[in-house]
Amino acid sequence: MATFRLTAQGPFSLAGSTRFLEGFTPAGYTGPRDQPLELAFPVEGGWTTAGVRVQATPDGVAGEILYPADPSPDLIQAVRAQVDRILSLDVDGSGFPAVGERDPVVAGLQRRYPGLRPVGFWSPYEAAAWAVIGQRIRIRQAAAIKSRLAEQLGEPVSFGDHTVHAFPAPQQLATLDAFPGLSGRKPEWLRALGRAALEGRLDTARLRARPYDQALAALTELPGIGPFAAELVLLRGAGEPDHIPAHESRLARAVALAYGLSSPPSAADLVKLSENWRPYRTWVTLLMRAQLEDETGEISGVRHRNT
Repeated sequence: MATFRLTAQGPFSLAGSTRFLEGFTPAGYTGPRDQPLELAFPVEGGWTTAGVRVQATPDGVAGEILYPADPSPDLIQAVRAQVDRILSLDVDGSGFPAVGERDPVVAGLQRRYPGLRPVGFWSPYEAAAWAVIGQRIRIRQAAAIKSRLAEQLGEPVSFGDHTVHAFPAPQQLATLDAFPGLSGRKPEWLRALGRAALEGRLDTARLRARPYDQALAALTELPGIGPFAAELVLLRGAGEPDHIPAHESRLARAVALAYGLSSPPSAADLVKLSENWRPYRTWVTLLMRAQLEDETGEISGVRHRNT
């Protein structure tokens, strides 16, 4: 069995990440938070499906590649890099506590969610597909469609006593004609995203290497991807660590809750306030959103006020 280790620089909690995934509807993750994290996904580049079991170590995580049974050295390295990005371990977080030292509100959130870092979509490709699937329908309805796509078109990965279906690889979506629940032009847009992924236009390294505005502009050239979806792909798919979404309405409400404001801040005020969060603005927005969901249960329908 192929194994690898990832070292966390700065605070990190795999249990906190798993707890976050339980409430992250697009992931559909239902594994126990105190057990190893089990992931199945198409690996960026060659798009071979991999099954990985990740468990906590004193200084980060250790990963075991359960599927395929005999991965090549190149595949092992690609899986390692993708898990690194999914768990935000590819970012040096040693300076994150200093953000709390500058901002008492952030410090309180860091204490409430110790070691929580953003857990991304398994790839920018999957984030883009989610954005298309979820357009103009409820989030739980979209999650159900995404789950059925995985079950019917994705590759099954055995984790011993249970099976996890990976989201379909781009070559599957590139030939998609129709699928129950996908209305309008969504099948057409998903086909285009499949082709774009195969062409490298949704590659993590390529997106992160470009200036932020240029990366967003390139993403909005893809069919079905508007400004909101482009930010989702870049921040939550590629794992860009230091920007705030300009088209996410929940963030302003989350900030108002965290800072005790009488109304959500304007876009300009939010940009000004977030300057103190550099160079981890994406990370802080996650803490804000986690608290909003725990206090309101607006997505899951369950409140966790004592979290």
